[in-house]
Amino acid sequence: MYIAMNRFRIAPGKEEEFIEIWRNRETHLDEVPGFKSFNLLQGPSHEDHTLFSSHSVWESEEAFINWTKSEAFRKAHANAKPAKDIYLGPPQFEGFKSVL
Repeated sequence: MYIAMNRFRIAPGKEEEFIEIWRNRETHLDEVPGFKSFNLLQGPSHEDHTLFSSHSVWESEEAFINWTKSEAFRKAHANAKPAKDIYLGPPQFEGFKSVL
């Protein structure tokens, strides 16, 4: 199993707009071999940001890497709107391999 996560720092008051971007997004994940599940997680709010994380579970790291090179990945990111007033910097990627 492999877990791929992106951490997002979102401007205060823009949380619902960020959630709507993800709610209305066509991910095409179900088209990709090895994809298991996806969640958008909301973390703590601080004075300057609210933390979110996209969390996808894959059969293997290879399956995730194949997704990043796939036509489904290109389609999922083709209409991504840069909402500069929502995001406080680029997402921070974190990948985890299951060891137990």
